[in-house]
Amino acid sequence: MNLHEYQAKSLLKKYNVPVQEGIACNTPGEAEEAYRQIHTQYSSKFAVVKAQIHAGGRGKGTIVGKDQRGVAVGKSSEDVVRIAGNLLGGTLVTIQTGPAGKVVNKVLVAQDVYYEGPNPVKEFYLSILLDRTKGQNVIMYSTEGGMNIEDVAHDTPEKIFKEWVHPAGVLEAFQARKIAFNLGLSGEAMKNCVKFVINLYNAYVGLDCGMLEINPLFKTSDEKIIAVDCKMNVDDNALMRHPDVAALRDISEEDPTEVEAGKFNLNFVKLDGNVGCMVNGAGLAMATMDMIKLSGGEPANFLDVGGTANAQTVEAGFRIILKDPKVKAILINIFGGIVRCDRVAQGVIDAYTSIGNINIPIIVRLQGTNADVAKKLIDESGLKVQSAILLSEAAALVNKAVA
Repeated sequence: MNLHEYQAKSLLKKYNVPVQEGIACNTPGEAEEAYRQIHTQYSSKFAVVKAQIHAGGRGKGTIVGKDQRGVAVGKSSEDVVRIAGNLLGGTLVTIQTGPAGKVVNKVLVAQDVYYEGPNPVKEFYLSILLDRTKGQNVIMYSTEGGMNIEDVAHDTPEKIFKEWVHPAGVLEAFQARKIAFNLGLSGEAMKNCVKFVINLYNAYVGLDCGMLEINPLFKTSDEKIIAVDCKMNVDDNALMRHPDVAALRDISEEDPTEVEAGKFNLNFVKLDGNVGCMVNGAGLAMATMDMIKLSGGEPANFLDVGGTANAQTVEAGFRIILKDPKVKAILINIFGGIVRCDRVAQGVIDAYTSIGNINIPIIVRLQGTNADVAKKLIDESGLKVQSAILLSEAAALVNKAVA
């Protein structure tokens, strides 16, 4: 589950991770009041107004139809109101949203951390995630933080450092010191960075994060280390341990079809192809998508109905797939191990009858327990559903459907 910046920062503060302070706002009026509070409480000369969407690249992204970046500095209350007014309700297009963009429903009005002082300010990059090849959490960091981190990774990968953490232990102090040293820090800034990195790693583990990214990791002029931005993803399978985090879910940021699929406990991921697929089991689903591509089509989705597919889940899967106007055919590929094939076949027939007016080819390949009975049910149903036993047969029918 992805979190907004303001939500992630709130969680980090519980682990004593210093962050750029701010107030989430729903209206320009709230943004104006937030500016006054920040100006008074933190003696902040300016305020930074940030669009809150589940996507990166906000600083370079623009609002459709307006000359407005997703992140902008307001030098007065009037500035803040204007920026918030341009952002709220607008569609922000960034490198990660694609051309469709995302609607901005909330902004974060944050303190200005670029204040003058005895030392120069610096921006770094730091993230924590699982390195699946090593089976260890890895801290990735760089002296080149900010909006161009993708270019750094591509053009100068030697500037990206990595520190792995033993899976049976914790992040050791010497590792945190190594990170601070590689970032070029010394004195008070180095001490603050060591504390920051250790507390951030504790937050990553304690919140069951899948990914935790701080960009920029910021050294202020008075040698403080703070998180100016934060992207946090929490493992869905661990949300049962974190009901407070689960309550932060913003459904408006998610694909509506994926949200609907979740109500039926369907594992659904929307893709960009023309053949909808409904399968039981993730491995079989991946193999089915490969088969679709080899047959000349492109998978329109990943949909795993699980091992206990019934008429209700099959119908729900049908309805979700049919919402995609790009779909030219639907392939149902079920292995009857836990569930009997004839029950799935009856579910397909019932779902087809219930929905009605399905005007695209439907190919059903059932293999396993009672597969022969299932094929007979499909063939004698009188519906426009084509059945197959072998994978090669299903592939040929898919090829014909998309040709």
